[in-house]
Amino acid sequence: MKLITWNIQWGRGIDGRVDLARIVSHARAMADFDVLNLQEVADHFPALEGNDQADQFAQLAALLPGYTAIPGYGVDVDGPGRRRRFGNLILTRLPVLSARTHALPWPADPGKESMPRVAIEAMLRCPMGPVRMTTTHLEYYSPVQRAAQAARLRELHDEACGRAAWPGFPTAGRGPFDLAAQTPSAILTADFNFPPENPAYDDIQAPLASAGPAYRDAWTLVNGRRAHDPTFCLHDHRYAKAPYCCDFIFVSEDLAPRVRGIRVDLDTQLSDHQPVLLDFDDR
Repeated sequence: MKLITWNIQWGRGIDGRVDLARIVSHARAMADFDVLNLQEVADHFPALEGNDQADQFAQLAALLPGYTAIPGYGVDVDGPGRRRRFGNLILTRLPVLSARTHALPWPADPGKESMPRVAIEAMLRCPMGPVRMTTTHLEYYSPVQRAAQAARLRELHDEACGRAAWPGFPTAGRGPFDLAAQTPSAILTADFNFPPENPAYDDIQAPLASAGPAYRDAWTLVNGRRAHDPTFCLHDHRYAKAPYCCDFIFVSEDLAPRVRGIRVDLDTQLSDHQPVLLDFDDR
């Protein structure tokens, strides 16, 4: 499996141009990817810099025929003529056994600008068996909300591991109770909006109450103590004077031996974030 995760800033490059076609073209040039996880996808948000009223969720799906598009809207509000939506998108050519959207915590934090956040979860059928794929985008301005959201991501993984450990009831032919197979095997990708030295980075990788396989950072599995390559503010310094890494890929411990490589594209200027590529043995 080849997986790319990328905060695309609604397709806006450092040159100020919004162009989804070149986003997809660049991702294809990076790898013949099986999964493309995108953050900051917009629909009917012309107020965003350089953007128009287009439905980017639909546009990206059209640019990748043969891929299943699974959107997750953190923001879904009334707008002139139609709804305005903003969130994340999973695009995959692997069979999708099931898909869910999780609302992440949004506690009050007076004086801090923020928006609601969601995590998209897709159960993918891989040759090795089902893998639970999750992508999200955590709060930027509020450390309180961001910490709560990171903790919830670990809880969601813990809950899923608990379900996978229990065989459940025979459900054949029982309508919505006939659910897809559960699995502890998981991959989590996101713009987490925190650097590796933030406590939330370790919290996500903490042991689970279910005794399931905890998350591990794919970068450190491959590179050990080598510092993370920067993924944010490398070519655009409006939000930080020095670039740093805040886009991570975590894999459950049972999948750690299957991680073959991870790479940050340091050159592209098609967003204010750099895309990250994971090479993973799913056979």
